[in-house]
Amino acid sequence: MVKRSGRRPGNQDTRTSILEVARRTFAEKGFDKASIRAIAGDAGVDPALVHHYFGTKEKLFLEVMNAPINPGELIPQALAGPREEAGIRLIRMALSVWDSPAGTAALAMFRSALSNEWTARLLREFVVTQILRRAVRELIVDPEEAPLRSALVATQIAGLMVVRYVLRLEPVASADPELLATMIGPNIQRFLDEPLD
Repeated sequence: MVKRSGRRPGNQDTRTSILEVARRTFAEKGFDKASIRAIAGDAGVDPALVHHYFGTKEKLFLEVMNAPINPGELIPQALAGPREEAGIRLIRMALSVWDSPAGTAALAMFRSALSNEWTARLLREFVVTQILRRAVRELIVDPEEAPLRSALVATQIAGLMVVRYVLRLEPVASADPELLATMIGPNIQRFLDEPLD
């Protein structure tokens, strides 16, 4: 008989319980105010067990969201390069995710958020804390202007997602992604760089 090495498999019920508590906590308190300690306490487990299953708070949040992508990896890649082309690269990145197999899961979450307040809260937290904040931090945007600038960027990306993938409005629904990036990217660039007044 061969002895297996490594960690013993965890208790699936415990893991599921932590995820349920985390989902509720992130929706109620938001990402910033939620803590591993509070989530562990509500789930009746030690915080070390939450770290064992999920690692960091950010990884737990991505698991709660069933995120098909990790913005922490994609956004720095998308924004690497000349600042004046950041808008085009952000649209390219968004379309590459939504046009990939991961886009199916993202679309399901997006549609659910349109009709379910809990999902909307979680998606809002995900978009703000994991995508928009990262983007403005990478681009070194004035902190006082960052919330408005990032929300304006979100209007363009969310609008594109609705028109292309939910409503499937032609010719946008079947347009070449590069064409869309070059057409919509300058709007994003304007929201990133031009004076807000």
